[in-house]
Amino acid sequence: MTRFVLRALIAALGLWLATEWVDGLGVDGPATLLLAALLLGIVNAIVRPLAILLTLPLTLVTLGLFLLVVNAGMLGLVALLLPGMTISGFWSAFWSALLVSVVSWIGNALFKPGTAPR
Repeated sequence: MTRFVLRALIAALGLWLATEWVDGLGVDGPATLLLAALLLGIVNAIVRPLAILLTLPLTLVTLGLFLLVVNAGMLGLVALLLPGMTISGFWSAFWSALLVSVVSWIGNALFKPGTAPR
């Protein structure tokens, strides 16, 4: 459970950076930001595997680059489900998803299990 909360906080950091750096992504406040991060974690756990499976041929043809589009779609789904979050278009979702993915990758690398000081 602690790991899920840590990953949600890292995703919230990525979403906050995306709201600051990417035009077209808006979040009403800190509570909405945390809810968006939690909802993104749930969507990535439930919907994303199905989306990856359904788009597998296209993902293989593009050598995995289509996964960036899938990530943008998951962020768009979160914005659709959460009233306080807005995305103005595909490119806003694309760059925001890319930024959230990079921040999550770095955060998970820093806080992976077994690397915490004792």
